Amino acid sequence: MKLYRYIYLAIAVILLVSCQSPEIPPKSQPDAIPATPLQKIVTLDKNFKIASSQTVYVPVYSHIYHHNRQEIFELAVTLSIRNTDLTNAIVITSVRYYNSEGKLVKEYLELPIQLDALASTDFFINRNDTTGGLGANFIVEWVAQTEISEPIVEAVMIGTDFQQGISFISPGRVIKSQNNDKRSPVK
Repeated sequence: MKLYRYIYLAIAVILLVSCQSPEIPPKSQPDAIPATPLQKIVTLDKNFKIASSQTVYVPVYSHIYHHNRQEIFELAVTLSIRNTDLTNAIVITSVRYYNSEGKLVKEYLELPIQLDALASTDFFINRNDTTGGLGANFIVEWVAQTEISEPIVEAVMIGTDFQQGISFISPGRVIKSQNNDKRSPVK
């Protein structure tokens, strides 16, 4: 009978030791991650005829409050721009990030980029970057040589801490639109 006690004791010790989790150091995160690496840079010369264009406002949140505004929950932001047209390209001419005070934080494009039909691109803000604040926003400007279906411009915010996570989207809103296409509408 004494042998069974030692076996039970050995099993209990093994179970207790196997339940302990080792300390895993957190992964270091870079402060800035570049935009989509394969962006097609274009130049807009006098031969580029603009048929339609828009300026899109996208509200984003670098953090949100919780616990009665006593704590801040930091969020990573991904701005996504998707060309929804089946056949025509659009050109993204500007992507600017502004803080809560309306001050320019970062200009993401040095030169315009082309999004082919059904292509998309994205821009990322690390969750450690809280310079934008609660009222941060992106201003995205695009142009096209023909009348096209409007692109989808939206932001995805995500944050995780311990066993808590939050994610949500914020759709863009057109604040300026121009349609210079002189063709008659299709009936």
